[in-house]
Amino acid sequence: MSARLRRAFSHRHHRDNSRKLRIAPLCVVKLLTPRFSLMKTAPISRREFIKTSGRVATVSALAGVALPHVHAGSSDLIRVALVGCGGRGTGAATQALSTTSGPIKLVAMADIFQARLARSFEAISKQFASQTEVPAEQKFLGLDAYKAAMDCLKPGDVVILATPPAFRWVHFSYAIAKRLHVFMEKPVTVDGPTSKRMFALGEEATKQNLKVGVGLMCRHCRARGELYERIKDGQVGDIILMRAYRMHGPVGYFASPPKPADKTDLMYQIERFHSFIWASGGCFSDFYIHNIDECCWMKDAWPIQAQASGGRLYRGDSVDQNFDTYSVEYTFADGARLFLEGRTINGCLADHSSLAHGTKGLAIISERGHAPSHASIFRSQNKSTAELFWAYPQPEPKPYQCEWDDLIDAIRGDRPYNEVKRGVEASLVTSMGRMAAHTGQIITYDEMLNCEQEYAPGLDQLTADSPAPLQPDAEGKYPVPLPGQLGKREY
Repeated sequence: MSARLRRAFSHRHHRDNSRKLRIAPLCVVKLLTPRFSLMKTAPISRREFIKTSGRVATVSALAGVALPHVHAGSSDLIRVALVGCGGRGTGAATQALSTTSGPIKLVAMADIFQARLARSFEAISKQFASQTEVPAEQKFLGLDAYKAAMDCLKPGDVVILATPPAFRWVHFSYAIAKRLHVFMEKPVTVDGPTSKRMFALGEEATKQNLKVGVGLMCRHCRARGELYERIKDGQVGDIILMRAYRMHGPVGYFASPPKPADKTDLMYQIERFHSFIWASGGCFSDFYIHNIDECCWMKDAWPIQAQASGGRLYRGDSVDQNFDTYSVEYTFADGARLFLEGRTINGCLADHSSLAHGTKGLAIISERGHAPSHASIFRSQNKSTAELFWAYPQPEPKPYQCEWDDLIDAIRGDRPYNEVKRGVEASLVTSMGRMAAHTGQIITYDEMLNCEQEYAPGLDQLTADSPAPLQPDAEGKYPVPLPGQLGKREY
């Protein structure tokens, strides 16, 4: 085994419903008095922390302040707050509590929807009874509940950000101000302005020695990690073509029926976030980012432009903004291509895979889903047993757990660890393909980054009485992408 492969193995990339819930006020949450204070002055606000000007440069609210060192040793208790108690947030919390490098407990939870929080608490506490200490007064509801949950922590603890991605920069800003380590789900941005904001916030987190993990778990897959090293060693030659497929029936909130009369547009859109571009980037950003990211990892580059097509076919009375099919051609600086095929239609061929074609052979990056990856290399462009050159042995370590093991190990070992830049880049490249399909135009990386359209401005000031970022027409339908008609706007 080469030295490079040995390094890959030794160190991965920088890699009750009956209980009364405390309701966090929807408009303004009075911050709890911190148990650990950095300064004798009043707590800093997000507006003091982040300043927006031009390219959205982040100014440290703690600049010039002597900060105590934040480091959790192997015997120190790490406390966790969960912000966003849906399936992904619940999964992330269970993986956090499954780490074995030292004591760790869940102590606070926040969500907008009471039923979702209650289900999450029941599931987590049933599996991790001794590690779940979330009393009724530390369960928070409302658009500002994230503040109260983070206020239950001390510097050096961990917050899980698993709300719809539109809120990521708002919650991340507050986490940095509270000096908390962070795990955030993907995608982390859905447009250019928030991408710039997150780039700056990521740099600020590094300055504060905060560890940040991003939920692109494929990057922590040990099998893909070895495949990457083998590709770098030249075992498939130069990559000239990649193919990625995610084709299956409707999942999540891909489609949404007309809004019930008893819900506001705002709460409806947040609840069914996959249906709305402002909240999640739609199904494209939410579903396809893993395939795009793992392919770009193996290529060791980000594409410079995208052209695409797609359409809405079987919509019925659905009011979502998604296309049923997407076909994207990404181009890299060296001329290599990545072809992405996405389809969300019942009764069709299902495929969930990513492949890389090199001048010496074929690499399977993933097959039949995200995990296990079934990473392998073939001596020709045909996948056949006779041509198999290498395959990672089964079973593979679960990447969803590996990403948490890596993050907590970095926190306890006080090692540099910040995945924000890469997470933003992956989100931006994904948005680039989405925008190309929705506009019918070629979209470059720079155009996506510098696009001035922010789909949900002012989310840090959002209240339950605020109008939704997306407004319906007189028939209750929301605007959908119209390729070729709106220039370089998606809707």
